[in-house]
Amino acid sequence: MNRATRAAVGDHARLEGSDAMRQLMAGFPTGVGIVTAFDAEARPWGMTCTSLVSVALEPPTLLVCLRSGSPTLHAALDAGEFAMNLLHQGARSIAELFASGAPDRFDRVDWTEPPAAAGPHLRSDAHAVANCAVVRQDTHGDHVVVFAEVRDVHLNRTPAPLLYGLRQYASWPTS
Repeated sequence: MNRATRAAVGDHARLEGSDAMRQLMAGFPTGVGIVTAFDAEARPWGMTCTSLVSVALEPPTLLVCLRSGSPTLHAALDAGEFAMNLLHQGARSIAELFASGAPDRFDRVDWTEPPAAAGPHLRSDAHAVANCAVVRQDTHGDHVVVFAEVRDVHLNRTPAPLLYGLRQYASWPTS
């Protein structure tokens, strides 16, 4: 089959730009996390994040992408650390709350600050929380790519992870 024939086969659409990117990533389900950090006045900040990737096991490193203008990003970079709260399947409302930018979000959730916490831990809404130290950052477009080494992980014996894809939330299927 030649290139012209391949282009005409099937029910395919060609998209470009930011709309194409939205469509591409909508079809790539991912886990849902909330990045949290404390600013210099010890105020908690947090935002929903689905741009999370495991980079390396040695040293244990994560990559997160956060919007450049985000106060959570600024708190994390200024502190040099943040907590990654990976949400469980029952925490959809928390994901939506932290995506909304509501200024009172920390008044509306249960959170703790255990010893050596890099940011607020949303223990009742997360199946895992990682304390991370920022090691590198790079600005690209309207986001900052943050590399962070995982210092420690707190695991909860809670329900399955919350997933997001095709513009909807779902839970991990049980077998």
